[in-house]
Amino acid sequence: MYYPRNFGVFWLIGAIVVIIPFWRICRRVGLSPLWSLLMAVPLLNLIFVYYLAFTEWPSSKGTVVPGT
Repeated sequence: MYYPRNFGVFWLIGAIVVIIPFWRICRRVGLSPLWSLLMAVPLLNLIFVYYLAFTEWPSSKGTVVPGT
């Protein structure tokens, strides 16, 4: 299989572009922002998106102050 020399750089930039918005989303819904790092792992990112979509958020329960 042939990969360009700078394939890793493109992958890293793409991962950062995806992780930053999910970092903010996790923080706003009351989850640990470190969960957003799962977006860089294939298949785990899909599981995380479904988890985020269908679970009850701690911030909707009123137990977490949004933005902290």
